[in-house]
Amino acid sequence: MFGPDYTAGCPSCSSIADGFEGSAIHLANHDVTLAAVSRAPIAKLSAFKRRMGWSFPWASSFGGDFNFDFAVGFTEQQQREGIEYNYRREPPAATEPLAGKTVQEWKLRGGEGPVAQIAAMTGTDVATYTRERPGLSAFVLQDGVVYHTYSTFARGLDGMWGMYQWLDRAPKGRNEDGVWWRRHDEYDKR
Repeated sequence: MFGPDYTAGCPSCSSIADGFEGSAIHLANHDVTLAAVSRAPIAKLSAFKRRMGWSFPWASSFGGDFNFDFAVGFTEQQQREGIEYNYRREPPAATEPLAGKTVQEWKLRGGEGPVAQIAAMTGTDVATYTRERPGLSAFVLQDGVVYHTYSTFARGLDGMWGMYQWLDRAPKGRNEDGVWWRRHDEYDKR
């Protein structure tokens, strides 16, 4: 949701996180804790959490291996070699022509599309943005031992994206044209 080099949280992940608030209290009363983990330093996460008005627990794994261990964080070297994400192997990314380039420079070279648009919304280039990937994992503490019980990635998170559950039932469905969503404080307040 928020990589160490981002200037703002991913708008897609932020939209999903907007739905955490209503569920967290119900989960807590069922002995389940919902928490987010991102690789950005805690100061960045805390500032963005205040901006968004969120109260759910959000931890920083900055400098740690958590995101790498659960296959949702990748290094530049891994990108160059190809990564394993969402239970499949992705080919090496063309990071060299993208690294250090602004999204505008990349677009001039033909690199347009939703990933470039979302990268720009996080204040990063495409290569930096795609080193962070979405995922959800569940754990249980039993007899003093933590067990990893579940993980899902990419489209497996669609059920967590509350607005799509509503739009899928609306007369025109998702009726999408590109990246239309924003962080909730960035919509026009008409």
